[in-house]
Amino acid sequence: MANWRAAGLNYINYSNITAQLLRRALKPEYRTEALRRNESSIKITKWKDGKPEPPMDKGNQIPTNK
Repeated sequence: MANWRAAGLNYINYSNITAQLLRRALKPEYRTEALRRNESSIKITKWKDGKPEPPMDKGNQIPTNK
């Protein structure tokens, strides 16, 4: 059994922790570039009847049609 699994982690958590530790161990001139790669974003789109629904305004849950 893998050590990370024995510690109660899944592979995604394990790889995130090791990547974070590696970025911290880098020299300062390489660290800033590596930290930029750490940023990510996600966009979730709801689909209905084969078409994407318009984005919702999070404040009052009214569809925004921009």
